[in-house]
Amino acid sequence: MTEPPPTLAAERTHLAWRRTAIGLTGGGVAAAHLLQEFVGPAAWSLAVTALIVSVALATVSHRRHLVDGALPPGGRLVAASTAGMLVIGVAAVAFVVLHGP
Repeated sequence: MTEPPPTLAAERTHLAWRRTAIGLTGGGVAAAHLLQEFVGPAAWSLAVTALIVSVALATVSHRRHLVDGALPPGGRLVAASTAGMLVIGVAAVAFVVLHGP
């Protein structure tokens, strides 16, 4: 017995997760490039964090929507995304506070 093909809603959701992952990677690299002048090579840790979260998002999205259709147990995707975005947000606030007018 074959499984039905994914619905269009599932495909749209998958593509939205992929766009988010690509945007997060691009934003992390752009932020690191701009911050390099102020904080030096440590700014690239921001890009690495964004890349790690992006890979997690893309991998889970692929697995969920195209392979087995199930969410990972325990909400790990949401927790990983939140933790990564929290690190990026704290870094941005620290930069504004330390390098403000």
